[in-house]
Amino acid sequence: MIREMHLQDKDAFLMLAREFYASPAVLHGVPEANFLRTFQEIAAGSPYVRGYIIEQDGMPAGYALLALTYSNEVGGMAVWVEEVYIREAFRGRGLGAQFFAWLRAEYGQSARRFRLELTPGNEGAARLYARLGFTPLDYRQMILDAD
Repeated sequence: MIREMHLQDKDAFLMLAREFYASPAVLHGVPEANFLRTFQEIAAGSPYVRGYIIEQDGMPAGYALLALTYSNEVGGMAVWVEEVYIREAFRGRGLGAQFFAWLRAEYGQSARRFRLELTPGNEGAARLYARLGFTPLDYRQMILDAD
């Protein structure tokens, strides 16, 4: 089951985010304060971020964070899959594919593009995303963080 995060999900989200950022699916960790800020934005109903808990058998099996933005390149809303994480004990059960089917059903009428990024070594995720129809973009990303 995929459901929106609620206030009572704070501890589960923090645990899952810690696991995700300690995994090889990311290039570097982030400050714990970022997890708290993200959860606060979700709880406050920010129009830019959505948080979801992925459950199986009543247990938190993972989570997803989406960032919503307008894209001139595609002429409409783009949904960035900022993070999607399935706990190791729940992998291989089709939860990732279920999440993306839900994502298409939930946002397919309003989104013109779904976008995500992955680390070069995350071949399992790359295979799943390719099977689901995602194709590579030949962009090089650059960032400038605020002080």
